[in-house]
Amino acid sequence: MITLVLADDHPVVRTGLRSVVESQPDMRVVAEFCTAEELVSWLRSGGTTDVILLDLRFGDARLGGADATRDIVLSNGPPILILTTYGSDSDILSAIQAGATGYLLKDAPTEELTAAIRAAAIGETTLGPSIQQRLLSRIRKPDVALTRRELEVLQLVARGCSNDAIAQQLFLSRTTVKSHLAHIYNKLGVQSRTAALSVARDRGMLSD
Repeated sequence: MITLVLADDHPVVRTGLRSVVESQPDMRVVAEFCTAEELVSWLRSGGTTDVILLDLRFGDARLGGADATRDIVLSNGPPILILTTYGSDSDILSAIQAGATGYLLKDAPTEELTAAIRAAAIGETTLGPSIQQRLLSRIRKPDVALTRRELEVLQLVARGCSNDAIAQQLFLSRTTVKSHLAHIYNKLGVQSRTAALSVARDRGMLSD
């Protein structure tokens, strides 16, 4: 029997996951939590399970799934299967680098989820097909690093600053700002501010 713990801030999601898990003859849920802090506290107090199903985000000012994963892995905790709606490059990499055993999106079919749970229980890594595709694409097209100045310009763009405002804040000419933007667009493979911001956020280049 594979025991599981669910950690997700949405009660409806937890109910659905419990239903899926307990429909399997070899699985049962032993605990569920609405925050990562509660999960970590339970483990530290002696709670045990074979696999943890963990969401990636729990709201502002809450411990995130990647940070919780890192804490649990460093404490030699059970395998962690990330189950989330977030599938950006930065989200995936942060979880995997933290030590997650697997990463699936919440729209994964039941068979895919249960197979991932069984794999995680024996220490095997499982990535959903869409996650695998994203990682392969990233490997085949590695990021071209932006310079410090380009990142500063992009951060100001994210704050809604015009070219003139960026030039004033960074003590640059308007022409220089436009040149930096052109280089940013070229490196990210985009043609607009909106697209540049979307790609940069997806790749974790922008700070919150």
